[in-house]
Amino acid sequence: QVQLVESGGGLVQAGGSLRLSCAASGRTFSIYTMGWFRQAPGKEREFVAAIAWSGGNTYYANSVKGRFTISRDNAKNTVYLQINSLKPEDTAVYYCAADTPPYSGGYYATGNYDYWGQGTQVTVSS
Repeated sequence: QVQLVESGGGLVQAGGSLRLSCAASGRTFSIYTMGWFRQAPGKEREFVAAIAWSGGNTYYANSVKGRFTISRDNAKNTVYLQINSLKPEDTAVYYCAADTPPYSGGYYATGNYDYWGQGTQVTVSS
């Protein structure tokens, strides 16, 4: 069983920045593929970013490329999402997720992940 706890959300003005964190339980965090998704009111949960277990490969939704950066610190069992140049349309609940072995082979769909956090709210004011 893997537990994920997100933090770092909040209310920020457009153009501002936030860093979201997701702390994971488990001794084998270093082999999990980790992802970030978000869900705005009335919309489906959508892919934001993912990072392979090695940290060498990262993947982003087109809407966030150049503004969001995913990273991980395996020594701290934590994955981060640095969010810059925030826009009102980035307002959503942000979730982290873990894909554990055997891997799904994908990064972009909610079904690729086995475990989810409870989410952290990001609200961007214009």
